[in-house]
Amino acid sequence: MSLIYRLPLGLLIIVIGFSMVWKTGAYQSWTGQIDFAEEKMGTGGTDLFLKLIGILVCFIGMAVMTNLISDILGGFAGIFIRG
Repeated sequence: MSLIYRLPLGLLIIVIGFSMVWKTGAYQSWTGQIDFAEEKMGTGGTDLFLKLIGILVCFIGMAVMTNLISDILGGFAGIFIRG
């Protein structure tokens, strides 16, 4: 993917991840309470889970911007192709 496409796409993904961390309440109103997170992480686990997902999304955006995502996905694909 060319640099012209990677930078705006990566920035958009980072902004989405940042908004998940910053406005967790809005995302929680969309998803509702996540029973798995509440059970494993205790009270407020949904907030923590959504913030962790937001941080992961930010890292994915940085990987897209730096073109590391193609190496990561190529490595995973190589595991399954080579068998």
